[in-house]
Amino acid sequence: MTQHEQEYIGGRHAVTEALRSGRSIHKLFVAEGARESSLQALLAEARKQGVLVQQADKRKLDQLVPGVQHQGVVAQAAAYRYFELDELLDRARESGRPPLLVVLDEIEDPHNLGSILRTADAAGAHGVIVPKRRSAGLTQTVAKVSAGAVEYMPVARVANLSQTIKRLKEEGYWVAGSDLSARQEAYDADFTVPLAIVIGNENAGIGRLVRESCDYLVKLPMMGRIQSLNASVAAGILLYEVVRQRRAASRA
Repeated sequence: MTQHEQEYIGGRHAVTEALRSGRSIHKLFVAEGARESSLQALLAEARKQGVLVQQADKRKLDQLVPGVQHQGVVAQAAAYRYFELDELLDRARESGRPPLLVVLDEIEDPHNLGSILRTADAAGAHGVIVPKRRSAGLTQTVAKVSAGAVEYMPVARVANLSQTIKRLKEEGYWVAGSDLSARQEAYDADFTVPLAIVIGNENAGIGRLVRESCDYLVKLPMMGRIQSLNASVAAGILLYEVVRQRRAASRA
């Protein structure tokens, strides 16, 4: 487990989810003059957990979470922790459902990472794997875009994605890479098996070594003039194809 000492979370929804998830919150800053009636539930939960609530000037809140719409609420929290790969594998194994992991090959836009975490949580994935280098980290922007999913979706950082994919195969996973050059469409692949889906960089796609490590590649049909999709949109479509296939298989 790796983490920094602390960081700040801005926004009522993000702070509420952090409290609900059991994350360690050190202090809650509330803007002076903020309408307490609209904050009642959040403040009640904070006090129930013994979190110190302190009023602060709005300018201070702006400085704590620059560029974030904090809505008059900022929490000082323990930093988001990264999980070990073994923790993700254990989580999948113990879930009682077919394993599903998402591997991100150098997703650099925090908005994409946040959106993927949100969809991965909604689709029932057991974890997300990112490389330690050239990848967006678990920042406040990611937390905001994820709509609180960052509190529930474990993220593992690994030194080498190709080696990690090899390990996943040894654990019985099939590894499907999303790639425009693929011959097979995602809708023709079998996603009911223990699965890891690989999503590539926003511009370059999946790197060569990672692509060669995958069991097979899949693509989404492109019928318009734009021949690529945003990384988080592609991830969402693929994850919900997994959901569709597995629900159909469970009813058969």
